[in-house]
Amino acid sequence: MKQGHLRILGALVLTMCSSALAPRCTPAQSVAQKTAAAGKLSGIVRDAAGTPQMGASVEVLPEAAGILAAHDFLTNTQGLFRGDQLPAGYYSVRVTLAGFLPSIERHVQISSNLTTVVRIELESMFASLDRLRRQPSNASAEPDDWKWVLRSAPSLRPVLEWTDSNAVSVANVDLDNSIPRPVRMRMEFTDGAMRLASPSNVPPTPSTAFAYDQGLGGAGRLIIASQVSYDEDTPGGGLATIWLPSGRLGTGPYSAVVLREAKSSPDGPVFRGVRIDQGGSLAVGDRAVVHYGGEYVLVGLGRAASALRPRMELNVRATSNWHAEFIFASLPVGPNALDVAPEDTLAADIRQGDELVAALGELDAFPALLWRANRPVLQSGWHEEVAAERKLGSRGTLQIAAFHDDQSHVAVYGRGNDLPATDYLQDFYGNGFAYDGGSSSSWGGRIAWTEKLTDTLQLTAVYAYGGALAPSGDANDFLRDVLRTAQRQSLGANITARVPRLGTKLDTGYKWVSGTTVSRVDLYGETLYQMDPYFHFGMRQPLPRFGLGRWEAVAACDNLFAQGYVPVGSRDGEASLLTAFRTFRGGLSVQF
Repeated sequence: MKQGHLRILGALVLTMCSSALAPRCTPAQSVAQKTAAAGKLSGIVRDAAGTPQMGASVEVLPEAAGILAAHDFLTNTQGLFRGDQLPAGYYSVRVTLAGFLPSIERHVQISSNLTTVVRIELESMFASLDRLRRQPSNASAEPDDWKWVLRSAPSLRPVLEWTDSNAVSVANVDLDNSIPRPVRMRMEFTDGAMRLASPSNVPPTPSTAFAYDQGLGGAGRLIIASQVSYDEDTPGGGLATIWLPSGRLGTGPYSAVVLREAKSSPDGPVFRGVRIDQGGSLAVGDRAVVHYGGEYVLVGLGRAASALRPRMELNVRATSNWHAEFIFASLPVGPNALDVAPEDTLAADIRQGDELVAALGELDAFPALLWRANRPVLQSGWHEEVAAERKLGSRGTLQIAAFHDDQSHVAVYGRGNDLPATDYLQDFYGNGFAYDGGSSSSWGGRIAWTEKLTDTLQLTAVYAYGGALAPSGDANDFLRDVLRTAQRQSLGANITARVPRLGTKLDTGYKWVSGTTVSRVDLYGETLYQMDPYFHFGMRQPLPRFGLGRWEAVAACDNLFAQGYVPVGSRDGEASLLTAFRTFRGGLSVQF
């Protein structure tokens, strides 16, 4: 049996063992067990035109025989109601409001530690006349239906977001987002570099991207995203479609298909790529949740390369403050943005964490394409991790993790001239190259602390110890033989803030690495906590209102001080290797 199959089989065995060995409650913990066995019910009541109804009477009746206790609620000004600590089981939800026919939803399942969301539509007693009366005004019901926005940089995408919840759940639901959103289209006008030394990247010239959100089949939504560049000699672009049956990220399964095409140089071959991504979440019992997913990638640059990249995370709740995570994922990608439910938090506000931006992020989610022995290969590897996380008060979390990285093709980037084309994939736009640094295997650990200091300030600090490639061999060897795996330490901090009154949104941080490295330390953790090497900075500044729409100035920069460049000599020639290019992206955004 191949080693890859053994790893996948081992991950499945680990999942079953973790679920079976989850700690059981003792008699002294009966009160905590009763609380953990309860679930939550949230909902919104609207009329046929989609208008939220205030003051509706909501009666939640258990369907189990012998249980007569009912729960009564009233909707607020937004038509919302919420019930906490409801015993798990099936319920009937009955809604009454003067002027409307009573409505009832049967067989509503409430699961332990999960939030169940219901959407109830009331029918007017004079429904036919009401529809005729409301019909002329439907065309202007959403005046903010179209929006144009400029994206700043990949570091502003929602990969890790603040969640203030002590329960393990498939979805953390923000009921305000269950109301139909006015944003239906997003356009972006960008200028600047994003992913140097990658043929899937569009050139660092002005380009336009848009995403369109179309509701299909009740709560289901189909999101279409696209991007094109304006470079005449080396055009590029992509198309992504995402199907969300539940209507929200992180609340159910999703399917995504991405097509990408970019010309590597005026006279060079054309990069073509296809990604098919599928994922979702599944509750296992009352105290465990499995986040699963996988993608198939097929790319071509003269010749074709493909990869199947599974991922899985088992989250087990031990107590109200402790939970454990068991992760098995493919490198280089970490948690997929489509697996994360955007929340009404500071981080989500700065990173614009919604489905439209996640769809645009899918256009650039291809793994690095490398060149070895005159044929394309994809950066690949496996990441296994065991982590324990504790909630600190109501605003902080502390995570301690141990992990193992086993990479078969490590992406190394740099700049250099007169290097052999059989192993160095040159970037026409940035005078850089991507190189297959070979295999690397290492063990490591991570300590991460996140604290929401105020409603407008959040701090994240991460210490990691792991392996990375560093030059240590004979300069007469090929570059791949010169690079060896060495253990390194890293310490980084990110600050996410919103300046009162001015409305300025900042996301900045710095990551320090001990010793010389030419590849990333704790690549998975970098993606999880958005902890890029060295100094990185992002800003969104609202401008005084003029003309139509709302204007913002946007700027983002990675490795601002151009740190981490390592001169290396080998049999291939002289080159300067680095872990992060210095890039800049910025401009203006306008929302209508």
